[in-house]
Amino acid sequence: MKYFLDSAKLNEITYAYETFGIDGVTTNPRHIMLSGKPFLAAVAEIADWIVKEGLEGYEKFPVSVEINPHLEQTEEMVEAARKISAISPNFVIKVPATEAGIAAARKLEREKIRTNVTLIFSAAQAILPAKNGSLFVSPFIGWKEANGEDCRSYIKNIVDIYKNYGFYGKTQIICAAIRTPKQIVDCAVAGADIVTCGLDVYQDTMKHAYTRQGIDTFCEAWDHTAAE
Repeated sequence: MKYFLDSAKLNEITYAYETFGIDGVTTNPRHIMLSGKPFLAAVAEIADWIVKEGLEGYEKFPVSVEINPHLEQTEEMVEAARKISAISPNFVIKVPATEAGIAAARKLEREKIRTNVTLIFSAAQAILPAKNGSLFVSPFIGWKEANGEDCRSYIKNIVDIYKNYGFYGKTQIICAAIRTPKQIVDCAVAGADIVTCGLDVYQDTMKHAYTRQGIDTFCEAWDHTAAE
């Protein structure tokens, strides 16, 4: 399973790449806002970092960038996507899971502009993006679980449907809006291709009370040795 970072902050992207070996990045308008930079400045900075690291090409290190969420017409979405995708060969265009978004993704894929259909909240919504050849589909986890829904069967159903019809691996399943290490595990068990979450969630995966207890025990023993 691949790990993507959900962020538009270059310092977080750099740290996560150097520490955890993340495989890609996902952004959205909120992440851009939190970066403190205008949209074009934020994505251009990421594009420059990609070149510096020698990661050119979405096959090596995909970066999902969302179009203006105010756009509701297919042609408007397609035009916006063309402009964004021209900035970097790593950029995969995020479009919403609406009729207009699906139509836009279909057209863009035919133009060899790769897409990520986002804001998926049901298995039914995940079928058409795969049928039309989108590179990614992003079912959201955290929001659903925050409203009392168990997402394990939801992700498993998408995985099973994709396997039934030969979509699995062609349209990759990104479990998005991950909030806890347990949600990462649930998605991994279900067979999702990718999880994307904030840096703090990845850091939490490495925390365990027994690991800390073990380090403290070994430090105490080390201090009692005669080693120089």
